[in-house]
Amino acid sequence: MLVENIKVNIGGMEIEVAKGTSLLEISKMFNTKEHRPIIAKVNGTVCELSLVPNNNDDIEFLDYTNSIANRVYVSGLILLLNYAFNEMFHGSNVITVKHSADKSLCIETSKKITKEDVTNIEKKMLSIVDANLPITRVAVLKKEAIDYFKKNNDMSKVHLLEYSTNSYIHLYKIGNMYDYIIGNMPSETSCLNNFKLLLLDDDELILQFPTIYSDKIKDYVHHEKLFEVFRDAREWGKIIHVENSSDLNKVVSLGYMDHLIRISETLMNNRILDQVKAIRKTNNKIKVILIAGPSSSGKTTSCAKLAVYLHSFGLTPKMISMDNFFKERVDTPRKANGEYDFECLEAVDLKLFNKTIKDLIDGKKVKMPTFDFYSGEKKFKTEMTLAPTDILLIEGIHALNPKLLPDVDRKFKYKIYLSPLTAVNIDRDNRIYLTDTRLLRRMIRDNRTRGYNVSETLKLWKDVREGEEKNVFPYQDEADYVFDTSLIYEFCVLKTYVMPLLYSVSNDDPNYSEALRLMRVLDIFLPIPSEAIPADSILREFIGGSCF
Repeated sequence: MLVENIKVNIGGMEIEVAKGTSLLEISKMFNTKEHRPIIAKVNGTVCELSLVPNNNDDIEFLDYTNSIANRVYVSGLILLLNYAFNEMFHGSNVITVKHSADKSLCIETSKKITKEDVTNIEKKMLSIVDANLPITRVAVLKKEAIDYFKKNNDMSKVHLLEYSTNSYIHLYKIGNMYDYIIGNMPSETSCLNNFKLLLLDDDELILQFPTIYSDKIKDYVHHEKLFEVFRDAREWGKIIHVENSSDLNKVVSLGYMDHLIRISETLMNNRILDQVKAIRKTNNKIKVILIAGPSSSGKTTSCAKLAVYLHSFGLTPKMISMDNFFKERVDTPRKANGEYDFECLEAVDLKLFNKTIKDLIDGKKVKMPTFDFYSGEKKFKTEMTLAPTDILLIEGIHALNPKLLPDVDRKFKYKIYLSPLTAVNIDRDNRIYLTDTRLLRRMIRDNRTRGYNVSETLKLWKDVREGEEKNVFPYQDEADYVFDTSLIYEFCVLKTYVMPLLYSVSNDDPNYSEALRLMRVLDIFLPIPSEAIPADSILREFIGGSCF
């Protein structure tokens, strides 16, 4: 019998293949050692490479330089590490993904390890890559999946699956090991060839991998202040018995959510209070507070709360917007596409900004600029001086850049980096991407305040992230204090607001696959209403009803 062929379109080329040929087999025609396809888009929808395409399908292969494929790549590396660790140490030894760490992941091990162990684990992983083991998606009864994870003492997955309403659960099989993974996975191990392992502690290691910004894995930089935030969050989670999504769902299902909201908000307020106390102890030496953070971090609410707390301690905060120090429009730099680049530091009149703030701190009366965005020029209509109890609050994406105020003595400056840095992990090896918290917040706010739909927000998100990588993240270590603006309960609230918006993305939209990924994550959490959230909560900045 003759084999029937089909035609598929790849990158503008029409290719004829045998009917029944998988995407994985087709992808090998396009393999390079550095950039092997991880997943594909078929007619605009993200698919695993195990899929068999139909006649006239449009296929786009994605490697780890694509943001969606990069997440799949990292998930594959976690599974690879999990399998290698079990193969080496046998029994019920497991790894737990704790949090992100300088474009890498901090992994906790269930047994103490040495530098030699880490070297051997890495070698084992590479041998599995060379062996090119298949990663297979299988459907099993929910009870069978729960029994399997009970047998392996993986209770985080047991409790997670108990909240699933599906009769069948999809697991991924590698060798003789099964795992429950949220989202798509690579179809074989040979593509997982670019990673590094480093020993951090006797039960912690760092898993490094390429990013969408660079193929090369850069040298690891340890950010101790961020690690302190992560440690504090984990300890607090243990104290209140909410360490993962199933713990949070249990609180919701038992009706204790209002209490969790109250203690979460109190913790957030205590963080601000502690910083104001530290500033007040300097006996008015601090004259300027510089605040920076990525998009949708809750900067508006945080600054407003900080101002209230400062006032309650007898200090008079004066807000200064860096937007008023933009260069004249004629001098504003442009992007490669010809559009004005308002986010780069060169768009700010640094000379004027630095002189103005230095003169204020030195006790001089200063004419303050107000930028007229219509004319593209600064106007000087008001004057300002600083009284002994006055303190400047300056918020902006460049606020931590050392090029700001280089002539002002460090003892007069207090720098704060803020961002939602922690989130409840789904289980021991499925985690919430920290950027997802900010993205979901922004989707809700953009829709509420600007009328944007989800697809419009997603379209802009890539440029937003690139700006943060350039202008915000490199300077986070400049901060005196790292302020975590995440709330342990917020995904349950965000789900209520953002799920209807995500459903509006049609399957022919270029952002459909990303919307679908976010819906899969949100599906894990039980929803809660927002009535108990106070008006001064950071979350109100996004869902509405803020008192600020």
